[in-house]
Amino acid sequence: MSTLLAHASLAVPAFIQGLALSLGLIVAIGAQNAFVLRQGLRREHVGSVVSFCALADGVLIAAGVLGMARALGDRPGLARALALAGALFLAAYGVQALRRARRSHSLRAAEGPTGLGRGAVLAQAAAFTLLNPHVYLDTVLLVGSIGAQQPVALRAWFVAGASMASLCWFGLLGWGARWLAPWFARPRAWQMLDGLVGLTMTVLAALLARRAFTGV
Repeated sequence: MSTLLAHASLAVPAFIQGLALSLGLIVAIGAQNAFVLRQGLRREHVGSVVSFCALADGVLIAAGVLGMARALGDRPGLARALALAGALFLAAYGVQALRRARRSHSLRAAEGPTGLGRGAVLAQAAAFTLLNPHVYLDTVLLVGSIGAQQPVALRAWFVAGASMASLCWFGLLGWGARWLAPWFARPRAWQMLDGLVGLTMTVLAALLARRAFTGV
């Protein structure tokens, strides 16, 4: 029992770190989010779009964590360098989000043809997801390198948390579109959200930097 409790006490922070990191990266004004919001407003193939976007993120995150863990292997120096680089990136990302919180901007559903079949809609979802170079920088390289810093027994929990963030966010956009669309059109709402993202990323950067220096 004590072993299970000890494992749970370590697994929960890894899960939460993956969840917070993925949410911080995915919650932003962009073409993919606007597309999912549009499909939700039109109630066209929402389940398929949400499932595809979340599954694609989950696969890329898992591939990134496993690939980076294998690449780092017994290279503690490289692992520390990547951890520091990730901390700097997250700190810069957090600062940018805090700066965005001072400006006025909003997210509106992307326009496009209506009445498309499931295949055509999924093709659009694939294009918005897989043809965006930032998805590989964020999910594969950044999330992968940070997840690879986790102990072997906790990497699955980190991946689960990061993947859950994608599923929850896209599900919220798709199935909550009619309620969320007016909220997302308000600049003040995005300013508050950017402020929260900025603080979250700054905290994660500090935790990652501490791990790079102390191994904890």
